Amino acid sequence: MTTTATTPHTPTTMPDLAAVKAKQQVMWASGDFAVIGTTLQIVGEQLCEAVDLRSGETVLDVAAGNGNATLAAARRFARVTSTDYVPALLERGRRRAEAEGLEVTFEVADAEALPYATASFDVVLSTYGVMFAPDHARSSRELLRVCRLGGRIGVACWTPEGFLGEMFRTMAKHVPPPAGVQSPLLWGKPDYIQTLFAEAATITNTRRTFAFRYESAEHFVHVFRTFYGPTHKAFAALDAAGQAALETDLLALLRRSDVGGGGGLVVPAEYLESVMTR
Repeated sequence: MTTTATTPHTPTTMPDLAAVKAKQQVMWASGDFAVIGTTLQIVGEQLCEAVDLRSGETVLDVAAGNGNATLAAARRFARVTSTDYVPALLERGRRRAEAEGLEVTFEVADAEALPYATASFDVVLSTYGVMFAPDHARSSRELLRVCRLGGRIGVACWTPEGFLGEMFRTMAKHVPPPAGVQSPLLWGKPDYIQTLFAEAATITNTRRTFAFRYESAEHFVHVFRTFYGPTHKAFAALDAAGQAALETDLLALLRRSDVGGGGGLVVPAEYLESVMTR
């Protein structure tokens, strides 16, 4: 499905994006995202299939976290470079690759200023990563720049309409996001992807669903509160009463979204899978 371009919302007040990024880096280093990340492995596998990854291709995983798309690409015998601006997450990815005997290069890199030459890679991937870089135009330009002509860019991003969109809006009621910063959920809108990657030869957007599977709503909140940077920091910013109110709202959202029928929590979460041919 190829979409048509529209003009995305532009904040009226431009924030200090460098300061925002510094705070984000601290946020993602808090908790332990790898605990969440490993549950999302299937998304990396699906994305590698969507870009029709071939053995021997050079692959860059941007904002790789603990390496879901990285591992999926390496399992397909690609030559993979895995990058993130949080060294601890790269270390978790490195340990996973070593456990499987996969050869991967791990390097600290900023999605908005990738330290690679133009047209260095056959395939560029990102699963729920690059969408959180505060300067959307800059990070999308970097993905395009490092991908060779005829190469493919594949990204998986949560949609505003899906469960993660609802969860972020729920948290924002208690801890507002930085003023003027574009929502990462814009990356989950096909028309916004079209705008960011307008110079791509083709763009294919596919709505997919990932199912969060936990013991209960309480178990989900405990895991995310402890390990997921945005939720961890949201709770940390509140006093005891505020934390209780946020927990109540998150539990209500999870129970409304649960389709498990009492056999463990199952929450469908929509995301947009976008594949761009350079």
